[in-house]
Amino acid sequence: MNDNEKTVDLAEKLWSRLRGQKPGNGRHPQICGDIPMSIGRDGTWFYQGGPIGRIELVKLFSSVLQRDEEGGHWLVTPAEMARIEVEDVAFIAVEMQNDGDGKDQTIRFRTNIDQWVELDKDHPLRVEHDPETDEPSPYIGLERGLEARLNRAVFYQLVELADEIIDPKTNMLRIGVYSHGQFFEIGQMENPE
Repeated sequence: MNDNEKTVDLAEKLWSRLRGQKPGNGRHPQICGDIPMSIGRDGTWFYQGGPIGRIELVKLFSSVLQRDEEGGHWLVTPAEMARIEVEDVAFIAVEMQNDGDGKDQTIRFRTNIDQWVELDKDHPLRVEHDPETDEPSPYIGLERGLEARLNRAVFYQLVELADEIIDPKTNMLRIGVYSHGQFFEIGQMENPE
């Protein structure tokens, strides 16, 4: 596959994910390459090195943001698509709410752009552990391949709701939370019994 074919293939994949179909005119957005926009680890959006101070602009840009299979972040409009640099993930979960208890519980998170998302099979939790410090970094899946990292306070709230179950196959103690009847693992440890 040559570079032009790769570009068209990437454009088709990104367009399909964002719009759910091929463009009506049969044309794909033009790939503009990288632009001087970035998102810091703390969720701050930057343009040409300076922070974007207006939340309305951040919300506008975030409405056309998506992530490709290789982890690249793109702003995609019907006419153009441009890659931006993202230090970790595009959003931060800054608030958590829960209703109910145990398996009947529903957990939802608010991101730094005031978007609410419920923890469920379409928006799962994943926890990465730093290989050197073993410090957890929890993430919730969003639409268009995007994720939000739970800030420390929200993660502590989530841990307070944790249940423990024993995995019968490995005899490991799995620690996690239920939401929408599904168990989402936060971590594992040896079964003390």
